[in-house]
Amino acid sequence: MDYGVSQDGLCGRPAFSRLPLMIEVDPLRAALADIDEALWQAHFNRDYYQGDWSGVALIAPDSQVALAHGDGPPIKRQPWLDDPRWEQGLRGLEVEIRSVRLLRLGGASHIREHRDYDLGGAEADMRLHVPLLAPEEVDFMLEDQRVPMRTGECWFLDLYRRHSVNNHGDSPRIHLVIDCRPGPWLDGRIADGLASTPAAQAGRFNLAYGRFQRWLEERPQLLQELDALLDPEVLIERSLALGRQQGLLFSPDQVRAALRARRQVLR
Repeated sequence: MDYGVSQDGLCGRPAFSRLPLMIEVDPLRAALADIDEALWQAHFNRDYYQGDWSGVALIAPDSQVALAHGDGPPIKRQPWLDDPRWEQGLRGLEVEIRSVRLLRLGGASHIREHRDYDLGGAEADMRLHVPLLAPEEVDFMLEDQRVPMRTGECWFLDLYRRHSVNNHGDSPRIHLVIDCRPGPWLDGRIADGLASTPAAQAGRFNLAYGRFQRWLEERPQLLQELDALLDPEVLIERSLALGRQQGLLFSPDQVRAALRARRQVLR
């Protein structure tokens, strides 16, 4: 488990923890099934994803961008007000809620690596994820580790860190995402959950890129040609093309991570 210092200088906050809570997932999934498809809105960060990344705001600040984190007072939206099952399912959370939203990542869709800078700092809101639909083909990557979240669990994720999501299957992934204020109760549940939190795994793109690196090591001339490319974006595109030729599919994130690691070694 990573307790390292984030770039904001804070210590002691793990990258993730599965909270030891009983979430009443059945009413939440039943309420999800009754959500009108017309309520789903495309995510506003259109440069961050490919495919379908959409959401429904249940509780949100008074903002024109309903799926944004925002700073205003939380307002209960119509889907929450009309259906008591949302509140029933989350009654085990003893936190001050700032926002609650459904986020859906469709089949064959990908959220590019990014950081949620508004979640950095000791006084920033903290983010919890409750998977409602969690296909095995989805890789939620947090600092190059796959977080193995399953339906009905409640996870704290430090999304000030680098993260991405890749849906390799055909079925949608839907999480209930809760932003809340930090406090002793949540800190305690995060700490209590660490001992039973499943270990992170390697994602499918990471495994494919590892095989690609081993394939390159057997071809030193080709490796030298890649090393001679001075433009990182050209190197990334060339690596992706070579990988596809070998049936190895990965994303630019894996190549960028390798470049970061190499720069650290050369310092």
